Amino acid sequence: MLTQSRYFLALIPPADIQADANELKHAFRARYGSQAALKSPPHITLQAPFTRPDEDHDRLLATLAAFCPSTVPVPVQLSGFGAFPPRVIFLAVEQTPALMQLQADLQTYLADTLGIVDPRSRERPFYPHLTVAFRDLKPAAFRQAWPEFEHKPAAYAFVATAIALLRHAGREWVNIKDLPLQ
Repeated sequence: MLTQSRYFLALIPPADIQADANELKHAFRARYGSQAALKSPPHITLQAPFTRPDEDHDRLLATLAAFCPSTVPVPVQLSGFGAFPPRVIFLAVEQTPALMQLQADLQTYLADTLGIVDPRSRERPFYPHLTVAFRDLKPAAFRQAWPEFEHKPAAYAFVATAIALLRHAGREWVNIKDLPLQ
């Protein structure tokens, strides 16, 4: 019987931004009972979760490693908060041409080389964000929290120098490999 693993690809901010984002995630757990965002490190998803046979793990890593040297580091700007009502609140990520191109190139590459396609991405455009509360944030808690965050300032900047491959480890997502951008 073939075993499979779930993966996704993301940009992981530096430790100081991760610490601030985790602080926000913990605040949402304490104040609004939303803890699902704590099951993964703070990140900006580039490729939604997908499943691969475990025997394909080395091929997946090699294919991703072949993509990354052709891609340059990408400046990332986070500014303020955004939401996908009625359950998601996030740090907003500016849709710079470089970031949008990286995501588009990665999606095309994964589709062409490994047949990895997220059907939802055909229905909606890429909207980069760093989630601080989602899924288990009740609509009533969202309505309570959103006015507090809607105009709250937040500003961060970093240069993404790697794409992270994360794997689901039962209860949480774990960064298993950073693939450097050249």
